[in-house]
Amino acid sequence: MTPTPSSGDPDRDTLRRASLKVALRISAGVAVLVLVLMAAATVFLMNKLAHPVPPGATAGEAYTYLDSKDLIEGMILAGLAGILLAGGVGWVSARSAIRPLGEALARQRRFVQDASHELRTPLAILDARIQLAQRQVDPASDPAQALARIREDTATLTGIVNELLLTATGPLRGDAGPVDVAGIAGSVTESLQDLAGRQGVRLAFSDGGPTLVRMDPGSLRRAVLALADNALAHTPAGGSITVGTSIEGSRVVVLVTDTGTGITGVDPERIFDRFVRAPGLDGSSGKRSFGIGLALVRDIASTAGGTVEVVRTGPEGTAMRLALPHARL
Repeated sequence: MTPTPSSGDPDRDTLRRASLKVALRISAGVAVLVLVLMAAATVFLMNKLAHPVPPGATAGEAYTYLDSKDLIEGMILAGLAGILLAGGVGWVSARSAIRPLGEALARQRRFVQDASHELRTPLAILDARIQLAQRQVDPASDPAQALARIREDTATLTGIVNELLLTATGPLRGDAGPVDVAGIAGSVTESLQDLAGRQGVRLAFSDGGPTLVRMDPGSLRRAVLALADNALAHTPAGGSITVGTSIEGSRVVVLVTDTGTGITGVDPERIFDRFVRAPGLDGSSGKRSFGIGLALVRDIASTAGGTVEVVRTGPEGTAMRLALPHARL
């Protein structure tokens, strides 16, 4: 099973769907109007045809006779032609009306990309200078602690810039070759072991065997990493997180479960919307989440023809399910 084809430009795909929706609404409205007019005209003409010769008519006068069947067929054909014409006009009108919006979205995306690229370099330089300053002070001194907090703030800014760049560039596409989901999920779990250990969280991987999908491996890794990182951000010390893969029918499933505090302060159905953040362990809006990572997961899943959802959430923890079309060789 292959993902739904797209033009490669998320803005263009969105605007095309919006144009089609507007055109369908215009066509539906015109169709109702045409049907009402046809019904009224049919009733009027049928009433006239019931009395083909007017009262008081004299011999020798000429009259026109209309067959009711031919008249109705002609009106139906005319009505269908009117509806098709209205659909074409609606489609052209919708495309023309939405074109300026597409240009505005493209300019906005280019601005975010350019700004993100420009900010990454000075932030990297700032982080390097902070590290140099930390080497010149006593690690237990107050200046060292202040520098550590400044570096944490710099890392936060870098994370925001990186996520802005990712959301501006969209999911990676590239070659949609067969990708082993279990291999990538296991690699992501291994890369997060040190971070989980520092937080006192047990992170485990459950291998469900070879599971192949057709999508960009970088996009898949980004999606699994975002789900696992979100679980780490909301799981207290002593908790556990499990990343598992399996096959359910025609879908390859990545299930990320944790024993954290659950999703609170926001509707779980909106957790994948942009800039929506659930409160973190300390009551803030997440440790490392800026409201973009989970939105990227949904974009990546939909691009590959899959879905992502919150299976359950509560005081016992949260489970998130990423389902992708299974690629059978």
